[in-house]
Amino acid sequence: MDQDLEQFRAVQRLAYDCAEAVGASLRPGVTERDAAAAMRTWLLGRGVDDWLHRPFVWFGDRTAFEGVRLPHHFFPTNRRLEANMPYILDVAPVVNGYAADIGYAGCLGTNPVHEQLLRDLEAYRALILEGVRARRSFRAIYREVDGLLAQQGHKNRHRRYPLGVLAHRIEHLPMNGPRWTVAGFGLRSLRSLLGDAMIGTRAGWSPFWGPSRLSDHPPAEGLWAVEPHLGHRGVGVKFEELLVITKDDAFWLDDDLPHVRRWRWKAAA
Repeated sequence: MDQDLEQFRAVQRLAYDCAEAVGASLRPGVTERDAAAAMRTWLLGRGVDDWLHRPFVWFGDRTAFEGVRLPHHFFPTNRRLEANMPYILDVAPVVNGYAADIGYAGCLGTNPVHEQLLRDLEAYRALILEGVRARRSFRAIYREVDGLLAQQGHKNRHRRYPLGVLAHRIEHLPMNGPRWTVAGFGLRSLRSLLGDAMIGTRAGWSPFWGPSRLSDHPPAEGLWAVEPHLGHRGVGVKFEELLVITKDDAFWLDDDLPHVRRWRWKAAA
C-alpha cells in the first residue's frame, strides 16, 4: 500500500509541476487552448501514458464558471488571457496506471478578489479532513462546505461539475485495454468509475462525493480527488488533490503542494 501511495504521490507532484511550469510561462494573448496544448506536451514528454481527463483551462470569469452550463463549455476555448486575469489549470494524468487529478489557481498579475479567495480557500482543506476523520457522512461534509461558503459570502462552483461533486474516487487503472480518450476523458478511467459505481451501489456507497442522498454514507476507504471550488464576483479559485481514507483515519497524500506552500509562506510573513 505504501509503495502504491508513493506512486500516486509522484504522479500528483508531476501534475502540479506541470501546472506551475505552464502557469509561469503564460503571457497576455495566450488562449486557453494554447495553455492546454502546452500542458499536454509537457506531461507527455515526462512519461504520461494516459489520462483520467485531458487538461482543462479556464481564464477570467470562466474560472467562476460564468456562462458554463453544458458539458462542452468546460473544454478549453479561444479565450485570451489578459493582464491581472485569474486562471485555473486542471489536469489528470496517468503513469503506469497511477493517476492524479489536480487543480491550480493562478493570476497573471494582481487581482484583490483572487487573492482574498485564495486566502479563504485554505479553511476548506482543514474542514474536509476534520469531517472525514470524525466519520461524518460525505453528504454532511458537503453541507458543511456549503455552510462555510455562505459564511464567507462565496458561491459553490463545484456544484457545476457533473453530479455536483466535491470529490471523486481514484483507482489504480488496469494495465490492459486501449488508452483512448472519449470527449477528453480516458476510457480506462471511465470504465474504472463505472465499475466503482456498480460495486458501490451494492455496498451502499458512491464513487461520486456529491450533495445527493447517494453520498449520505460514512467516508469510503480509498483515494479521493477532492476539489472545493469557490467563486466570487466573476473570479474562481480551487485546489484539487488526493485524500487518503483508511478504515480508521484520513490524511492528505502530500503536504508539499503549491497551494499549501503558499499558505505557509503567507503565515510566515
